[in-house]
Amino acid sequence: MYILVSSPPSAKGQIVLRQLDNEGQLFDTFFLDSVDFAGAVEALDEEGVRWVWSDTAHWYPGLLEQGVRVGRCHDLRLCHVILRNAEGAAGSELAHGPASAWDEASADRVIAGATLFDDLLDDGMSGPNDPGRTAALAGIPVSQSAAWAEISDEPGDNPYGDDESLAEFQRQLEAWLGSDRPGPLGLLLAAESAGALSAQEMRFFGIPWHVDVHNRILTEMLGPKPQFGGRPAKMERLAEQIRVALDAHGLNPDSPQDLLKALRRAGLDVSSTSKWELYNLKHPVIEPLLAYKKLSRLHTANGWTWLDTWVADGRFRPEYVVGGVVTGRWAAKGGGALQLPASVRGAVVADPGWSLVVADAAQLEPRILSALSGDLAMAEAGRGHDLYQALVDQGVVDTRDHAKVALLGALYGATSGQSAALMPRLTKAFPQAIRLVEEAARVGERGGIVSTWLGRSSPRPDKLWWVDAVLDSDTPAGPQRDRARQEARSWGRFTRNFVCQGSAAEWALSWLAGLRQRLAVLGEPGARPHLVYFLHDEVMVHTPEACAEQVIQAVRESAAAAGRLLFGEFPVEFPVEAVVVDNYGAAK
Repeated sequence: MYILVSSPPSAKGQIVLRQLDNEGQLFDTFFLDSVDFAGAVEALDEEGVRWVWSDTAHWYPGLLEQGVRVGRCHDLRLCHVILRNAEGAAGSELAHGPASAWDEASADRVIAGATLFDDLLDDGMSGPNDPGRTAALAGIPVSQSAAWAEISDEPGDNPYGDDESLAEFQRQLEAWLGSDRPGPLGLLLAAESAGALSAQEMRFFGIPWHVDVHNRILTEMLGPKPQFGGRPAKMERLAEQIRVALDAHGLNPDSPQDLLKALRRAGLDVSSTSKWELYNLKHPVIEPLLAYKKLSRLHTANGWTWLDTWVADGRFRPEYVVGGVVTGRWAAKGGGALQLPASVRGAVVADPGWSLVVADAAQLEPRILSALSGDLAMAEAGRGHDLYQALVDQGVVDTRDHAKVALLGALYGATSGQSAALMPRLTKAFPQAIRLVEEAARVGERGGIVSTWLGRSSPRPDKLWWVDAVLDSDTPAGPQRDRARQEARSWGRFTRNFVCQGSAAEWALSWLAGLRQRLAVLGEPGARPHLVYFLHDEVMVHTPEACAEQVIQAVRESAAAAGRLLFGEFPVEFPVEAVVVDNYGAAK
C-alpha cells in the first residue's frame, strides 16, 4: 500500500492521507490529527507501506525521536536528482522541465521478516536488464495501488507545497516507468532511499565516543591542552625547530605563504608546502616540518575544539549527505565524519556490554569492474582470493603492490609512471575489463554521458569547447589544441572512474540496505544491533556482545545478496573482512 501524506496550511494540526493508484491518481482521502501521526505510521508500516516523502533528512528524525522506525521509503528529493539526470529517462517531462524547488533543495545538499529486496534474490528472474523486474525491484507492484507519503508536522513545514508533492510524484513515476531500463533504475531509487533511512538512523544512534580516551590521545600526541589558546607544547617545540632550521625567527609555520618563502630562502626549490612535495627533499627542516604538519592536522581537525563541538552525551552524530557526490557516494556536513584519522579511532569505544563489528569489502571497485565488463578471467582471479595477490600468482605482475597500482591506475586513468608501464600486461590478462574503462574514457573525452550499472548518469561538462578543437582536423597545432586535448583527457579520466565508482556505490547501498533490515530482527527490542558508521565500502555496527557473531553473519550475507541482486549469477565474489572489537582503533 502507498499513501500520500500532507498537512494543509488551512488546517493546523491535521494530517491528510491520500491513497493513490499505481499511476499516481487519487482514489481515497482521509484525515487524522497530527498527534496521532507517529502511531499511524508505526501501524501502517507493519503492513508494508512504502513511505515517499519530500526529504528523509527532514521528516524521519522526528519519527525516530518518537520511537518509530520506518521499513521502506521513497525520497522524492533524492529520486528527483537521479531521474532528472538519468540518460535512460532523458525523454521524460521531469528531465525537460524547468528548474524547480526540488532542484534547489537538492543542490543545497550536494557537496562536490522482509528485507528491502525480499524475494528478489531467488525469484528466477534474469539480470537487472530484464524489464520484467520493473515494479518488483522498487517494491511497487504494477498490479497493486501505490502509497506515497509526504510528512509534515506543522503547516508551512513542507517547502514544496501540497499539490506540488503529488505532481512531483506523478512526474517521477512517468520518468521511471518510461525509462529504457526501468528495472535497474527502480532498484537504484529504492537503494538510494533506503540509504537515506540508514543515514538518519546512524545520526540518531550516533557513534559511541569516549571523551576521556580522546582527551588522553590528544594529550599524549600534542601535550596538555593550552589554557589560553595557542599551540600545544609539542607543536610549539616543533615550530621552534622549524624556525631554527630555516633561520627564520618569528616564522609562523601555519602560514603557507610565509613558510613557502622561508623554504625557498633556504635553497629548497618547492612550489608548495604540500607534504607530498616535501617528503623526498633532504634538509634539516623536513623532519620537524612533516611532524608539525601531522600534529597540526590532528589539532585542527580533531582536537579539543572538535571534541567540544561535535561530541555530546558520549556520541558523535555527524550529518551524512546521501548522494552528496555525483557518483552516488556519500558526503558529510561538518565534523569530518568521512575522514576520521587512525590516531583518534581509539576514542570510538563500545558501551559496556556492547561491541563494535567493523567490516569492509575487499578490493570493491576492481571486483565491480569485473562484473560490469563481464570479464570472467578477472572475476575468477578474485574468487576465494585476495584479488591483488591473485594477479601475482598468475604472473600478471611481480608484486602485490604492483597489482594494486596497476588496477587503480586502470580505474583512475594513470598515464605515466608505474601504472602506465604495467597497463599492457593488465590489458592482456583482462581485455574486457580494460576495454570498458577505456570506452568510458573516450565517451567523456567527446563530452558524452556515461551511466552506472543501475542508471545513475554522469553530469555533462558545462563547456564543451574542447570537443571541436580536438575533433576538427583543421584546428592548427599549438597551445589551444594542446589545452583542448588536456581538457578532454581530464574529463575522460572522470567518466572512466564514474562508471566503476558509481556502480560500487550502488553495490554498497544495496549492502547497507540489506544489512539494515537484517539487523532489525536481531537482539531484543531496545537493545538491537544498529549501524553507526558507513564509509564507501566499510560499515560499523554497535551491537550487544551476545549478537556479535550474528552481526558478522548478517554483514556477509548482505554482501553476497547485494552481489546477486545487481549481477545475478555472474561469478563475482564480494568478500567482507569483519572483526569484533571494543574500539574502532583496534580494527585496523
